[in-house]
Amino acid sequence: MASSSFSSLSLTLLCFLLILIVSSSVAQTSSRPKALLLKVTKDAKTLQYVTQVSQRTPLIPVKLTLDLGGDYMWVNCERGYTSSTYRPAPCGSAACQLLNTTSCTTECYSAPAPDCYNNTCGHGPTNSVANTGTSGQLGADVFAIQSTDGKNVLEVVTDPRLYFVCGNNFIEAGLASGVTGMAGLGRTGASLPAQLSSYFRFDPKFALCLSSSTRSSGVVFFGNGPYTLLPNVDASSSLTYTPLIINPVTENGFLGDASPKYFIGVTSIKINDKRVPINESLLSIDAEGYGGTTISTADPYTVLETSIYSAVVAAFVKAMPKNVQRVPSVAPFGACFSSNNISSTRLGPGVPSIDLVLQSKSVYWRIVGANSMVEVKKNVLCLGFVEARTDFRPRFAVVIGGHQIEDNLLQFDLSTSRLGFSSSLLGRSTTCANFNFTSTA
Repeated sequence: MASSSFSSLSLTLLCFLLILIVSSSVAQTSSRPKALLLKVTKDAKTLQYVTQVSQRTPLIPVKLTLDLGGDYMWVNCERGYTSSTYRPAPCGSAACQLLNTTSCTTECYSAPAPDCYNNTCGHGPTNSVANTGTSGQLGADVFAIQSTDGKNVLEVVTDPRLYFVCGNNFIEAGLASGVTGMAGLGRTGASLPAQLSSYFRFDPKFALCLSSSTRSSGVVFFGNGPYTLLPNVDASSSLTYTPLIINPVTENGFLGDASPKYFIGVTSIKINDKRVPINESLLSIDAEGYGGTTISTADPYTVLETSIYSAVVAAFVKAMPKNVQRVPSVAPFGACFSSNNISSTRLGPGVPSIDLVLQSKSVYWRIVGANSMVEVKKNVLCLGFVEARTDFRPRFAVVIGGHQIEDNLLQFDLSTSRLGFSSSLLGRSTTCANFNFTSTA
């Protein structure tokens, strides 16, 4: 009898183990993709980079402006947030620690809703485009996203509890039409790359490839490559790497709370291989978190501290071929030219090259043609760099903006703390619009 009981127990355990193995296998094939992706389009009016995610139960599409240095995803809940799977984050929970917040809502005076629950973590969402902020609450909901093998779009997979912050109508002001929040990709535990890599258990890295066209889509890849663009070009195969630097001071000035933005160690700037005379100490981050070089999708063009801007414009004008006529400036740019004698802005013959020199003179990010010049009207091209505001001390010396990173592949590897960059893909006869978005699922 004991033997029969033992056999029955063994059979039960064996069946249970088989179920676990099968379940694990299913999870690995259908719920544990190697990489994920979001389409990104450029809004013609605002020049913001816009993506669309699927969230809530039932799932609905939500348009968000991409914020490379954003702490987390936030959504305007004041417009009416309805979902059967929304869960507020209780004060003191592990989710609150992702945002390093001790703020707690203890008295909410309206009916319970995603932007109003008692005993819930508080955190102020920020609109990095309009430079505004407000109060909000942290919660979680279902989040669905397309998977990929790096060449094709595969099935949709789901994270049942992705944390985000609820915003309101005020914080939405200034965003592109139809956009109701921002997708934060920054260096925090609550950003989209961090949460997705944690849940789906792939390497903590993501790649950004923004299209320069307002009529076609670029892409954000979460996870490992290949990142294959037509005609069968693995854009990650020839990346140059540079360390990602941590700025230990947030923009609100709190030492010890590191900035969520991504910084690289630019040491000098060259134009046509000639070093631009600037105060290079500004390129280092000081004890208060000022200075250095960061990368932004919220700024449409590269922003330079005043003295650096003046020196770069002067050097660029001097390096421009003599047969290219300078014409009156068109705001916000300081150097504009007739395009009559510039044969091509895509690869830039005749247009001076701009090099951001990194850890050594042999490692540099080259900005040419399509990424340095902006067509502002017929037959007029301007240097696509702008001066930082002069009414207060700028936080950073160099902010590499959207126009300069279009049609470049940027891979942010948080496990090794390094940035891989391709420089312009145009020289490889492809663009960021050339990913195959046809689903094979």
